[in-house]
Amino acid sequence: MKSSSRVPETHDGGDTPLPDGVEEIPYEVYNRFSPGRKRTIVLVISWCGLLSPISSTAVLSAIPEVADTYQTSGGIIALSNALYLVFMGVSPCFWGPLSQVYGRRWTCIVSATIFFACSIGTALAPTLAGFFVFRMLTALAGTSFLVTGPAVIGDLYHPTARATAMGWFLTGTLVGPTAGPLLGGVIVTYRSWRVIFWLQTALAGAGVAGASFLLPETLREPKSAMLEGLPPLRRAAVLWRLTNPMRVVKLFRFPNLLLTALASGALVFNMYGMLTPIRYVLNPRFSLTSPAQSGLFYLAPGMGYLTGTLFGGRWADRTVRRWIERRSGRRVPEDRLRSCLPFLGAALPACMLIYGWSVQQRAGGIAVPVIFMFLGGVAQLFCFPSLNTYCLDVMQGRSAEVIAGNFMVRYALGAGASALVLPAIQAIGVGWFQTISAAFLVVGAAAVLAVALFGTGWRTRIAEKAALERGALEES
Repeated sequence: MKSSSRVPETHDGGDTPLPDGVEEIPYEVYNRFSPGRKRTIVLVISWCGLLSPISSTAVLSAIPEVADTYQTSGGIIALSNALYLVFMGVSPCFWGPLSQVYGRRWTCIVSATIFFACSIGTALAPTLAGFFVFRMLTALAGTSFLVTGPAVIGDLYHPTARATAMGWFLTGTLVGPTAGPLLGGVIVTYRSWRVIFWLQTALAGAGVAGASFLLPETLREPKSAMLEGLPPLRRAAVLWRLTNPMRVVKLFRFPNLLLTALASGALVFNMYGMLTPIRYVLNPRFSLTSPAQSGLFYLAPGMGYLTGTLFGGRWADRTVRRWIERRSGRRVPEDRLRSCLPFLGAALPACMLIYGWSVQQRAGGIAVPVIFMFLGGVAQLFCFPSLNTYCLDVMQGRSAEVIAGNFMVRYALGAGASALVLPAIQAIGVGWFQTISAAFLVVGAAAVLAVALFGTGWRTRIAEKAALERGALEES
């Protein structure tokens, strides 16, 4: 049995999105591994995908203690976390192309090993400068898993089943930012903040072992084969062309990729804008006195992410299959995006508005922010699987690079939220900040709607333009 997609071939190595869908890959390609082996692989990449996100927020509950150790202000330590997210945004430009050339497995093993070593460095850092340096290096290494993980899922699963697997992978990447402050709060209440990073080291060690012994190579045709037999200078030139970070940046000339990246960025802006200030916002609101108590609030969105995992990916795959039936067996990647529109444009903004204004107006008691942080977490897991899987579907020849560009935008905006949220809340209040965040989500939903309605036409015109350019080059 083969995919029902019917699309023309491309001749540019996957550089342009295809007109009517995606490159037709034989169905048998997705049967190389047994279902049990696939689940094991998803478990490994989900574990590795947990590492960098959990590190991005674990220090939030310990900011005063870390600042006291280095005799600096909490704002400086919060800045280190914003820089962590900046480096998370930059590094996909390197890891995405590298995984296309050398494969997913070795990329994961190398980055997990670097993450492990830099976690030790952070735990032992004797100075503030050392703390900053090792945090940045950890971020550079950790984002590799967020890029290669979805690419591995694209290698393993047929497009009509990908979003379900993607939902499980996203459990790690989204539960991490909520589990981090909870663990950090408990640890810093009873032990030194450095124990947070020793725990991170242990988690990274498990990731190194899992990637080394349980993760096979899933990429069908690593581009390293193009380097075989070339003279040294030619080999270096081809390698640079294949791994040049600008390959990722140039993908944003495609409007569908740019708009979906902005929508993903709106979600991450919202997430870090809610998670970063919890200790500063909810502790005084409910007269909490310890990091462990404020850390418990992170359970609400975390449980929402877990709950959303059970339904969000399946909802996206169901939407794809329903639209395939409507189109008489033809699959169009943009149809997947329709599944997230009500959650991105209505449910999640409503949750954030109620959360923000209930806290600012001191209305409703402790249950209101807890309930709406939970519901917001559920809504996010109805959005991310669709957006991530669209990146895999729309340009399968360069899926890791498309994912890399998407993560570059989302963590750049996450860094902005992490850096701006505390001064913004002090200036205008948590209610107005969440109103801005909700408006950004609505704009993101409008961008996704535009891609769902017009994305196929955009891709057709881009492919036609690329074909004309190739013809002109061949004639010259």
